[in-house]
Amino acid sequence: MSGEGQSSKANLALVLTGGGARAAYQVGVLVAIKEILGNPKQNPFPIICGTSAGAINAAVLAVDADDFSYGVDKLHHVWSNFRPNLVYRTDPIGAFANSLRWTFSVVFGAFTGSKKISLFDNEPLGKLLQHHLDFTRIDTHIAAGHLRAVSISASGFTSGQNCSFFQAAPDVQGWRRSQRIGVAARLGVDHLMASAAIPFAFPAIKINREFFGDGSMRQMAPVSPALHLGAERVFVVGTAQLLKDVPARMRGETYPSLAQIAGHALSSIFLDTLAADLERLARINATLNLIDPEKLEESGSPLRHVDVCVSCPTQSLESLAPQYVRNLPWPTRFMMRSIGAMRRGGATLASYILFDKEYCQALIKLGYDDTIARRGEIEVFFNAEVCPMPLKLPDNTYNPLRSGAYDAHKATPV
Repeated sequence: MSGEGQSSKANLALVLTGGGARAAYQVGVLVAIKEILGNPKQNPFPIICGTSAGAINAAVLAVDADDFSYGVDKLHHVWSNFRPNLVYRTDPIGAFANSLRWTFSVVFGAFTGSKKISLFDNEPLGKLLQHHLDFTRIDTHIAAGHLRAVSISASGFTSGQNCSFFQAAPDVQGWRRSQRIGVAARLGVDHLMASAAIPFAFPAIKINREFFGDGSMRQMAPVSPALHLGAERVFVVGTAQLLKDVPARMRGETYPSLAQIAGHALSSIFLDTLAADLERLARINATLNLIDPEKLEESGSPLRHVDVCVSCPTQSLESLAPQYVRNLPWPTRFMMRSIGAMRRGGATLASYILFDKEYCQALIKLGYDDTIARRGEIEVFFNAEVCPMPLKLPDNTYNPLRSGAYDAHKATPV
């Protein structure tokens, strides 16, 4: 890596997880980071990794890696003014035509062959990305030293592998692990559309020889791409709470709606893998703390020191969705009501596809407030000379990294 981007921050990575419309929370976190760092022009994250809607946020930051504050402001403007019709067709003709294709496929699929079928037609999102993102800038930023690597993760429907497509400096190599691979590629809109293809909601996208869907599927180690790309310090922004308390079991007399079942499945995809990966990293760290550093170095092991800071919502994002779901266009509301997503039990599903500006603004504010509340800790994390640091999260937040003090992970690319 060369140029002005070469510094002690050259190994710092940003990991943005999936979550559909919930990714607005990430924008609030980024706005707060921009403020805490003094509105920097220089990109503090030379390594940027994104999945699902987080991949779109990652791509914007990568394209504008020569001016971090400008990139964050661009994200803030777009998400603060989001409308459903910027993501999927909401006009009556388009919405119902797509619904008919879905119904026809379900009933007669065995006779009609393979078709591009999904609940929503997300062609508007593709046009939006094509219009606003100049992917040729990524190579320019890598050459100038503003950026070392950017990766976008998607899940292959044929291979079953979670694939991290990455564009990086020449010395960065691909990788292969069980059900996970890293492939060098020239990133484009198709990679973003594939990564953000929420199961059933949006259609799969063909890249090279295979169809790909949402990158959160089968992503058993969300932090892994950053480590493979050379990160030694990682800032992770999730879109769901990591609770330490087991929620109270409630009596359910009504059979779960399709929306409730779908929302539960999506939560498992978008949340459970991050929590499990953080727990695994914490265990690796605890184990390596027992090993003499000199002996570890003599062994030639690839294990290395990785500081990890995690930012996740302090309150449930789906709990905010019911008050905004009626802002959706009536054709979308009709479709959502038919599967039970307009009821409170379907709020989880609604929270993933609720690209409404008022809902997004609420999530942005929450992300900003959560991050500013930890201003002192964030400042220390971005100071490589004093990190590791004490880590304090809200009492209701499960923190697998806590062991009396901030655990600086010693982790291998896993």
